[in-house]
Amino acid sequence: MAKTPSKQTPAKAAKKPTDGKSKKRVELYSTYIYKVLKQVHPNTGISKKSMSIMNSFINDIFERIAVETGKLSTYNKKATLSSGEIQMAVRLMLPGELAKHAVSEGTKAVTKFSSA
Repeated sequence: MAKTPSKQTPAKAAKKPTDGKSKKRVELYSTYIYKVLKQVHPNTGISKKSMSIMNSFINDIFERIAVETGKLSTYNKKATLSSGEIQMAVRLMLPGELAKHAVSEGTKAVTKFSSA
């Protein structure tokens, strides 16, 4: 038996890029930012523009730490990024007390992940 054509309208059909390239995936941290905001200030909200700024900030910091981690890995002649390189990159990138808090939170997250 021959297959019958799909009854979906062109508007509802899945759209694929015509040039053969897939769309670049955009990471959004808005749900996580909102959860942290509610932990710190339960009665406070955040505007769409402020959320966009925070999202850009996190993407920027993530990229900077990733680049620095890659450099450290290259210096140590290792092909794999480890938590040690990430921790060192965080210490190099973030100032003083912020770096200490980031390292302790990261250590806590790795410990929780490893025990699960």
